[in-house]
Amino acid sequence: MPTKQVVRPRIRGYICVSAHPEGCAANVREQIGFVKSLPPIAEGPKSALVIGASTGYGLATRIALAFGCGSATAGVFYEKPSENGRPASAGWYNTAAFEREARAAGLPAFSLNGDAFADDMKRRAAELIKTSMPGGKVDLVVYSLASPRRTDPKTGVAHRSVLKPIGAPYTSKNLDTDRNEVEEITLQPATPAEIADTVKVMGGEDWELWLNALDAAGVLADGCQSVAYSYLGPEVTWPVYKNGTIGRAKEDLLRAANNIDALLKCRLGRAFVSVNKAVVTQSSSAIPVVPLYISLLFRAMKRRGTHEGCIQQARRLLATQMYGGNFCDFDADGYVRMDDLELQPETQREVFAAWPDVTTANLRELTDYDGYQAEFLRLFGFGIGGVDYDAPVELEVPIEGC
Repeated sequence: MPTKQVVRPRIRGYICVSAHPEGCAANVREQIGFVKSLPPIAEGPKSALVIGASTGYGLATRIALAFGCGSATAGVFYEKPSENGRPASAGWYNTAAFEREARAAGLPAFSLNGDAFADDMKRRAAELIKTSMPGGKVDLVVYSLASPRRTDPKTGVAHRSVLKPIGAPYTSKNLDTDRNEVEEITLQPATPAEIADTVKVMGGEDWELWLNALDAAGVLADGCQSVAYSYLGPEVTWPVYKNGTIGRAKEDLLRAANNIDALLKCRLGRAFVSVNKAVVTQSSSAIPVVPLYISLLFRAMKRRGTHEGCIQQARRLLATQMYGGNFCDFDADGYVRMDDLELQPETQREVFAAWPDVTTANLRELTDYDGYQAEFLRLFGFGIGGVDYDAPVELEVPIEGC
């Protein structure tokens, strides 16, 4: 079967099941270009491990670390290579492109592909750090996993997360991105078992297991920091997010941060949760209510010149909160709030002034749904300037060691 093909977007629900290798590479290069257009980040980490490094905030952070701080990076992810004439996943192509660019710039970059929840992956990562990273240790561990399913490494039981409210049904306006229609939906409340499963998958347990494993292996440098990414959002999304099953998992993430912080303080380090801005990712596209909110938010923030994507957020976090002689600005709950521009009162007022009036008929007039859709396609390498989408492209793109 030929490995060169013309690749088009094939969308099923909230997932695009095809990815364009050259488009993904162009997207990575654009993010690198943004980071390189700004001053280097002073006093950044010499080496970093990014868990969940192939898309979204994880990929952006790896790019900002390498090209903004000059860091050696190791990335952990679970992606599919090209097989039987089918394209690889977007995360695979993203990582291949990142490693090519990093090595061309003389920046060490290593990758591990597999189940990040498994004990074996933690052992493999520790061994990679020992043998390949500067000094055999890492100065930063970034936890950026977003998975709907996790198998507990101790029990072998598979747990699945759900996106549901807690306590009572929730009815709200929603944007069906399959049909491009605004509708009203009602979500039934989660059962206690579903809540527990969601915490098991999306909470902080695995982050703790990672840091404990790395500490036991002796690969955490003195002063090592660790950050996990989260989202809280505005009040309109709280029933399904902050006060729903996901929110319960995010509370557990903060619990884990406190435990990890105590562990790292013994090495003069720290751990915290960064609450980031709403962006278009594969994960956010699956959450009811959120796509409509994001479409309204993009319109309001772009009008004010405050809009940021993953790479702008990642670079700002490193440059203004973590390194360069800066200190983390914690809120009363212990979070670093990188969603500060999103939650500016004037921005939120514009979003919620328009919210009741949005219909299918005026969707593109009152929101930036076109921008939302463009960002969604970019996740998979489509709609990027300078890429010839009518030309056949090589599907089989290697990643060294994977």
